[in-house]
Amino acid sequence: MTTADRPLSGIRVIEAGTLIAGPFCGQILGDFGAEVIKLEEPGVGDPLREWGKDPERDLSLSWPIIARNKKSVTCNLRTPQGQDLVRRLAERSDVLVENFRPGTLERWGLGFDELSQINPRIILVRVSGFGQNGPYASRAGFGVIGEAMGGIRYVTGEPDRAPSRIGISLGDSLAGTFAALGTAMALQARERTGRGQVVDCAIYEAVLALMEALLPEWTVSGKRRERSGSILPGIAPSNAYPTADGSDVLIGANRDTVFTRFCRAIGQPELADDPRFATHQARGANQEELDILISHWTGKRDCEDVLACMHEAGVPAGRIYRAQDMLCDPHFAAREAIVRITDPRLGEIPMQNVAPKLSRTPGAVSWPGPELGRHNDEIYRDLLGLGDAELQTLRADGVL
Repeated sequence: MTTADRPLSGIRVIEAGTLIAGPFCGQILGDFGAEVIKLEEPGVGDPLREWGKDPERDLSLSWPIIARNKKSVTCNLRTPQGQDLVRRLAERSDVLVENFRPGTLERWGLGFDELSQINPRIILVRVSGFGQNGPYASRAGFGVIGEAMGGIRYVTGEPDRAPSRIGISLGDSLAGTFAALGTAMALQARERTGRGQVVDCAIYEAVLALMEALLPEWTVSGKRRERSGSILPGIAPSNAYPTADGSDVLIGANRDTVFTRFCRAIGQPELADDPRFATHQARGANQEELDILISHWTGKRDCEDVLACMHEAGVPAGRIYRAQDMLCDPHFAAREAIVRITDPRLGEIPMQNVAPKLSRTPGAVSWPGPELGRHNDEIYRDLLGLGDAELQTLRADGVL
């Protein structure tokens, strides 16, 4: 499968974002075949190049993933010459992704009104903390703030402690995912109308989209979701249970039919008819008692024995994976969920493969995040037609 066979082949994307939210959108588009031209500050590059460094080689382990399949060019967007280069690229491109504070592109003469005059088909994808309008639009908005205002921070952690941070940049990645989805929809709409549009993706709204019935629970039932640790209140059994060999096994048997199978599997079929546990509502009301009962059963058995029993009975169960577990799991291998890519400086490194999987036109990882300015000549000389003298002047002026 070549790049030309991927679903976004022929789509050119300018990525003017930094860190995670905008670039994660670019990663997804690049995974599925778009030509992603990443604009970076000369001599510095995207700040993510400094994140998650391997201590021995002083190289980022995040960069090869989020910048994979992208072409790196340097461009000082704060200069008139750099802004002119963006206009020339926009004339030849389909999408521009950015995650600056709202109003920044307009100050540079690169807002949608200006870009759409140059190229009526261009799609401007804007990822920001609070969106492009509203009283908070001009505020700085990192992913953690979006997670807090979107609702997920409050409900994460143990009930007797302050809200916990999730161990990844969830808000940024969610916003990038929704931005990529919006890009695909805008491209489809352009097929009918011939015109581009703005995709406005706010981080807090991307988080809010995940919050299930949080709002009607409050307004209709007067119920406020609280932190509940490893459980969802009223959903039982669904928890991590200890085993005799010191592991924890997640078991999800909260549906009535699954709970019946679970009870048979543990040799206690009578529990399925016990008034305390016979219905979804009853199990929720007696959640703690049920979890103690299950922990007593799992605590006498090794992890693999518990898992084998659950799998045979058709009860969802699994261990809590870490990186080393993923790398040696046969299902991950069979599905090619992890791909190994050779980085010119780091050597072969594993990273998560493309998701989702398409049967006829799948995405793929062709190369890891490139060195700063690696594709300057290809883009500026070959695509835009700049000559040696002009390139030399732009470098001397700090534009490239």
